[in-house]
Amino acid sequence: MSDPKKLPIEERVKLYWKENQRLIIILLAIWFAVSYLPVLIVNQLNNIVIAGFPLGYYMGSQGSLIVFVVLIFYYAFAMNRLDEKYGMSDRDK
Repeated sequence: MSDPKKLPIEERVKLYWKENQRLIIILLAIWFAVSYLPVLIVNQLNNIVIAGFPLGYYMGSQGSLIVFVVLIFYYAFAMNRLDEKYGMSDRDK
């Protein structure tokens, strides 16, 4: 694809939201997996011990929170790149 900034604004907005929705769906799938899947296999996770704590406990108390924070920062980073790509950033106005 050529430079998206050269496309008409309607086309840029359409492509921008399509990529934005794709990003959101992927990150929500990761969030869902980290939130709900460990609960289903907690007995198997508890057989693995990290720093004296069962992995099931660690995922519930620390691991999932770390993943959530990483997802937030990645979303902000990815959206800044997407804004730049389509000429939607504050600097482009």
